[in-house]
Amino acid sequence: MEQEYILITDFCTSHNIETHFVMELYDYGLVDIVVKEDTHYLPVQQLPKAEKILRLHSDLDINLEGIAVITRLLNRMEKMQNEITQLNNKLDLYR
Repeated sequence: MEQEYILITDFCTSHNIETHFVMELYDYGLVDIVVKEDTHYLPVQQLPKAEKILRLHSDLDINLEGIAVITRLLNRMEKMQNEITQLNNKLDLYR
């Protein structure tokens, strides 16, 4: 299955931000970037994550270090919730 991409410049233009902001997100490990023929692309599946981070940064004025911490905590919570769901499903087998 072919993965779809969006030009980082298009993403930045549509959200009225500078391209260096997305590159900083990449440097912090918050989003993935693909480089093809010296052009930077954002995978389409990363758009919701990038937009969420953008809202945290612009609406709540959270710096990138804070966003990195928040993202790690949210990922841990999601993983723990998935584990709880799996354990509850196993427990239901014995009820």
